[in-house]
Amino acid sequence: MIVRTRKTVMPGETRARRSLYWQYMVEPFLYLSPAIVLIATVMLIPLTIGISYSFQSIELLNPFNTGWVGFENYQQLWSDRKFWIALENTFWWTFWSISFQFLLGLGLALLLNTEFFGKKLFQALVFLPWAVPTFLSALTWAWLFNPVIGPLPHWMASLGILSEPYNIMGDPELAMWGPIVANIWFGVPFFAITLLAALQSIPGELYEAAEIDGASSWQIFTKITLPFLAPMIAITVMLRTIWIANFADLIYVMTGGGPANSTQIVSSYIFTTAFRKLDFGYASAIAVALLGILMIYAVVLLWLRKKLVKI
Repeated sequence: MIVRTRKTVMPGETRARRSLYWQYMVEPFLYLSPAIVLIATVMLIPLTIGISYSFQSIELLNPFNTGWVGFENYQQLWSDRKFWIALENTFWWTFWSISFQFLLGLGLALLLNTEFFGKKLFQALVFLPWAVPTFLSALTWAWLFNPVIGPLPHWMASLGILSEPYNIMGDPELAMWGPIVANIWFGVPFFAITLLAALQSIPGELYEAAEIDGASSWQIFTKITLPFLAPMIAITVMLRTIWIANFADLIYVMTGGGPANSTQIVSSYIFTTAFRKLDFGYASAIAVALLGILMIYAVVLLWLRKKLVKI
């Protein structure tokens, strides 16, 4: 027979547990309460209102036809050909921008992690695009791609890339590459800054031990540098992807979504629907659809990051 004895809880132990509960479960939220209230006021309340708009008909040009319409905006969205074109353009715009920004940013971070003459000046020049206002960047690149006064079409024609200097952003097949190039130039410093910070946090002893063991540069990069950078890469790629998918400034200034919607992405389509057609209900439905897609992307990427960390 097994005799179980009941554990006696001392009064002092109970008070200690309550103190720990207050210290670790309640007290932190008291300190965070101002930030939580601010986030709820600035983000959650407008988000809730915006989602509610997607179930309503709100057309400023038709003020007498307003009210709740249920899923009518989403049904219209499903059959909207322009939305699907914009969604496809968003994928290509985001994919190529992220790919080149990450590769160039990683290369610059590796370069800036070494010592060379003029490093401070070079570092300042690398970070310069990030300090330039988006509107000014878009105007500058629109001028560079101008076939009359801009140098890029003439250079590409001289190199044989183009048959003759012409307006690239007026060609539906090539127009998207204008904003993509501008976005690459604008976003490379983001990856360079974040990855450089991650590189500088890697212990130098690991590199010294690898060199003593006779590891090659490629082995050091793949076995030490990349594994340490992986968590930062996952977070920066996720944040930058969400940012670029919502980043319509360059496209709106450079092409306005044209020609023939060839550069129209979902975020610019939301803007034109809301502020040109003045249909805020349908624009809210498009925005909610984009929100859902980006949330699914973020959840999948974080899940993959968690799996890779376990491996």
